[in-house]
Amino acid sequence: MRVLAGLLVFVACAGAGAQTLTVGSKRFTESYVLGEIVSQTAKGTHKPGLGNTAILLEALKAGAIDVYPEYTGTIAREILKSEDRLDLAALNAKLKPLGLAASIPLGFSNSYALGMRRKDAERLGIRKVSDLAQHPAQRFGLSHEFLGRRDGWPGLQGAYGLPQKPRGLDHGIAYEALAAGEIDVMDLYTTDAKIERYAIVALDDDRKFFPPYDAVLLYRAEVPQRFPREFALLGKLESTIDAQTMVRLNARAEIDKVSFADVAREYLGSGAQARKGLWAALFAPDFGRLLAEHLGLVFGSLAIAALIGIPLGMLAARVPGLAQPVLIATGLLQTIPALALLALLIPVTGTIGVWPALIALFLYALLPITRNTHTGITEVRRGLVDAGTALGLSRRRVLVHVELPLALPVIMAGVKTAAVISVGTATIAAFIGAGGFGERITQGLALNDHTMLLAGALPAAVLALVVHAAFELAERALSKR
Repeated sequence: MRVLAGLLVFVACAGAGAQTLTVGSKRFTESYVLGEIVSQTAKGTHKPGLGNTAILLEALKAGAIDVYPEYTGTIAREILKSEDRLDLAALNAKLKPLGLAASIPLGFSNSYALGMRRKDAERLGIRKVSDLAQHPAQRFGLSHEFLGRRDGWPGLQGAYGLPQKPRGLDHGIAYEALAAGEIDVMDLYTTDAKIERYAIVALDDDRKFFPPYDAVLLYRAEVPQRFPREFALLGKLESTIDAQTMVRLNARAEIDKVSFADVAREYLGSGAQARKGLWAALFAPDFGRLLAEHLGLVFGSLAIAALIGIPLGMLAARVPGLAQPVLIATGLLQTIPALALLALLIPVTGTIGVWPALIALFLYALLPITRNTHTGITEVRRGLVDAGTALGLSRRRVLVHVELPLALPVIMAGVKTAAVISVGTATIAAFIGAGGFGERITQGLALNDHTMLLAGALPAAVLALVVHAAFELAERALSKR
């Protein structure tokens, strides 16, 4: 119990950030790199790879982060829902009611574009986006955020009358899919480092659909007053990163496989560490922190799920009319995709990180615990229950001394299943800044870095085996008692 209490205290405290500037970033290379440059410059903390614009915006509004790198076109189209081409002053006038502000232009623009293999574009005579309307057989693979943005596929399809039906692909692997011939067209960022490496041509936006995407910092309006020293340091970044520099920084991460933090250190003159092999990546200095965060999420959510799920399963077993509603309700929770549930919980909890992750994992753990508790108790032979009653035991004592001991193996199997599932599901919580080994997995996906992916996936897999074995031992010990 003391260990469990400690884990719960850790989980509770993990959401409370210190009074330091908190920097967020999206889940693509350039945002990771800029997030590291901003956080290292301001001596702040970085919550990397938090997902798409909608998640970062909610985190900013809720105060879970203070600042993140954004682009003027995204602010205008996606955040302010404006079709106008707004300069920085106009953007700030419209951001003011939201309690937000944008400034410190970094010095480069990174626009969206559609790209094809150069040899295919030349063979088919496709030079402009409008040419694609005459080639409906072209297979589009677009990033999930681009598919849903106002300044992404919905608007682009309408502006150009494109007949294709795209599939969603993570931006980190779309280049490899294009090179392998699995798709023909992808969305690009014009400062992507892999454009030249994979011999890709960016098609001309001949109808000028995409607005300017100048890189700026988007932050809570209170930040200059709350963090005056840090904000003054950030001001030194203004107009210091041109497009060629950004391409080079992206290449250091994507092609040379240098960590985002080290790319930022190189740019800021601190120097990078040597590239790590798998063993060094596995047991990097962040291993202890990631393990503690992962365990806190798993056992914190599991404890709450057991405290609620076991009584709920007992109630469903005792009151037959409640059985199906309870089991159906807990079952329906399993049908909600994890990322969608996490995104929905951000505005509900008013924060990112631990709390929405903890609630999501708790909801996913309810079904196996509740169902197994219900099954275990209902399968106790009626004759044994009647024998206990005949001996003068009260209904509560029959439950405690007859039904629960006999149902214990089935209940423990449900808890064990929930624990193992939670270990795997907890990796997704890194997409909203909850930490754990998923943090390495998200960075590995962004870079298509197999070493980083394995450095996150292997400890999570081993942890699942250890948790399974621990519950096996606990079940045997309880059964003997």
